[in-house]
Amino acid sequence: MVQRNRAASLKPGKSRAALTITHPNAAGIDIGSAAHFVAVPPDRDDEPVREFPSFTVDLNAIADWLVACRVDTVAMESTGVYWIPLFELLESRGFTVLLVNARHVKNVSGRKSDVRDCQWLQQLMTYGLLSGAFRPAEQVCVLRSRWRQRGMLLRSQGRHVQHMHKALTQMNVQLANVIADVVGETGQKILRAIVAGERDGHVLGAMKNVRVKASIDEIAKSLQGNWRPEHLFALKQALDAFDFIGTQVAECDTQIEQQLQTLQVHEGEPAKGKKRGRARNAPKFDLRSQLFKMCGVDLTRIDGIDVTTALAVISETGTDMSRFPSDKHFASWLGLCPGTKITGGKVMSGKTKRCANRAAQALRLAAAALRTSQSALGAYFRRLCARMDKPKAVAAAAHKLARLIYTMLTKGEEYTDQGQAYYEERYRERVLRHLAQRANKLGMQLVAVPQVA
Repeated sequence: MVQRNRAASLKPGKSRAALTITHPNAAGIDIGSAAHFVAVPPDRDDEPVREFPSFTVDLNAIADWLVACRVDTVAMESTGVYWIPLFELLESRGFTVLLVNARHVKNVSGRKSDVRDCQWLQQLMTYGLLSGAFRPAEQVCVLRSRWRQRGMLLRSQGRHVQHMHKALTQMNVQLANVIADVVGETGQKILRAIVAGERDGHVLGAMKNVRVKASIDEIAKSLQGNWRPEHLFALKQALDAFDFIGTQVAECDTQIEQQLQTLQVHEGEPAKGKKRGRARNAPKFDLRSQLFKMCGVDLTRIDGIDVTTALAVISETGTDMSRFPSDKHFASWLGLCPGTKITGGKVMSGKTKRCANRAAQALRLAAAALRTSQSALGAYFRRLCARMDKPKAVAAAAHKLARLIYTMLTKGEEYTDQGQAYYEERYRERVLRHLAQRANKLGMQLVAVPQVA
């Protein structure tokens, strides 16, 4: 039997390069809730690995020790939120800090410990095998924190709306069947009157807005229920909690507006575009103008993107796209690109990886809203839905929206919608061109057949 030795295929002119030290002054930190383990190069201290508690005085001691060991680059895992105080402290002290995804750091085989983890981080960082996660500028981080806090409050407020529905259902008050929103103008008036003691259905029905299609008699009929005191108490509690969170949301809006004003670098006002309704749960101030003065372009001119979506993306990424070499890198960071799982020269999977990126989530919701849009993007999304399943079409449309945002922020150009008819004509021309190419390959010619009226 002849044994064949198969040599590894390398590109011409290239060979396997040995690992080189790129960060000789690197340290690795294993983050914990109660203590942090820090590893420095072995030649810098007699005790190259030390344990520090997580108190503020000990965080300063970590920075002082790293300075004494001549460390200028630090790698740490993004463990929960425990990394934030140390990260901010080290950055303020002038260190280059790389935040590393814990999933991307594979420890060596064998017994795992905090000491081995920090040493492994230090070694990987020394040879330049780690890349830091993206983190926007400090002022953008402040805006991001406040916008996330607002989102958390809105989700909490939504849970109390569910509690209102539960209390009404337990009393068999079918108000939600005759009006669209129980927390709208009409619903709030009726619910507050019920809590105040009013039980006459016609008196409550007379509080409806003129836009409510249901008649007073229909509303009065839906309000015939069993007014048990325990359910009324639950309804009152839910209303009070709803109002309290509403005041907190208003405080967040004030803080967000102030932070946006500090980030303004452009002058002028956005040009008038398509008339759109006010986005649901949007801040009360003129968010569109504030975003224009921050970005220099009006992102809401892109179909499907309203002011809340634009702010959700900008608060996560900022306006400086220099960290991303191209729009493809930006879309990849958002998790909107197909996966590249290849082994043995065979593509095993191209599935888009699950990602908890908040900007990507906002873009996916914006992409799904293109279903009824009479624009080029709307036609593009419907074309995708016709040839693939809905989740893939949403991801592809979100990918396109991300690239449009990147182009607008980097080039400073406004987006102009060409319309649905323009897209359909371009698509028809592309299909005909491909058909003509296939016909030529087969030795045939594509001939247009005149349509009979």
